[in-house]
Amino acid sequence: MRIDRRALLGAAALVPLAAPYAAKGQGALTNVRFILDWAFLGPQAPFLMALDRGYYREEGLNVTVDRGFGSGDTPIKVASGAYDIGIADLSPTIRMRLTQPNVDLVTPFVIQQGSQLTIISLRRANIRTPKDLEGKRIVAPETDAGRQLFPAFARATGIDASRISWVTVTPQLRESMLARGDAEAMAGFETSGLFSLRTLNVNPADIVSMRYAAAGVPLLSTALLVRRPYAEANPRVVTGMIRAIVRAHNESWTNPDLPIASLTRRDPTTNPALERERMVANFEFIRTPDVLQGGWGNLSMARVQGAIDTVRTSFDIATPLAAADLYLPQFLPPAEQLRFPSAAG
Repeated sequence: MRIDRRALLGAAALVPLAAPYAAKGQGALTNVRFILDWAFLGPQAPFLMALDRGYYREEGLNVTVDRGFGSGDTPIKVASGAYDIGIADLSPTIRMRLTQPNVDLVTPFVIQQGSQLTIISLRRANIRTPKDLEGKRIVAPETDAGRQLFPAFARATGIDASRISWVTVTPQLRESMLARGDAEAMAGFETSGLFSLRTLNVNPADIVSMRYAAAGVPLLSTALLVRRPYAEANPRVVTGMIRAIVRAHNESWTNPDLPIASLTRRDPTTNPALERERMVANFEFIRTPDVLQGGWGNLSMARVQGAIDTVRTSFDIATPLAAADLYLPQFLPPAEQLRFPSAAG
């Protein structure tokens, strides 16, 4: 069942939607504390570009953007009130909602409907199938979404998860430990892992990636996270953030040098060519058939429920969670403002 966005918007009287960029020059700006999912790399560059080019400000928002430390960490910080809004892989948030009844996190916007959670190894480890991971060491931070959702991958592929040895490290050490041979595999986002290994002079031909999605694990990925009371009290903020993020990503797709300039401005040691390639590769998980056909936010409740049920099953959680209690698309801008451009830079 597809979401009838017009009906939802009409029913949500508490969410008055202004025309795009109408807030420009209209009084004081609203402060918004915004945390990302990971360090400032290519996939995070569009969020930085939106700040540099004034897209948040044109929505009446004074946004501060901080790096994140994993999709298991960002929802904790948003739920605590340390940040107003965050982005992170949705699965750890679903798990929080299922196991902690007091958590009121919701998502009004799924940015990446395609999941890029993966297990990465190098050919020298002779890991050709998921079952080959048994008896091996997998390195990842505890807050990494790939590590937290590994039980779903294990269940789908018949892995005996008790035979996996996890090596806990800080995010900065994960790829270097794999490259040195201190572990046989790593969990994480594909674009983060593959390109970070390349910065360590690992030959791309030597990298083996086993995507959770390829194993039939139906998950969603990066989403906007916000506490429900905050969203209901600040609907214009939430819709304005979505509109600025969509605008920045659309422009990043058609002109990828712009966001990379924002990235290198913050870190002159950044490899612009590699981060540009990483960002463009990340769009594979954004430009899904549903988004190309119906625009950003073209997501059915059935898919959201499927992702919830996958997490419940993976962790043997009995508590139910309805998709409508997690996904609130009534905060989306009008459909005409959510089209994805066809051209690429």
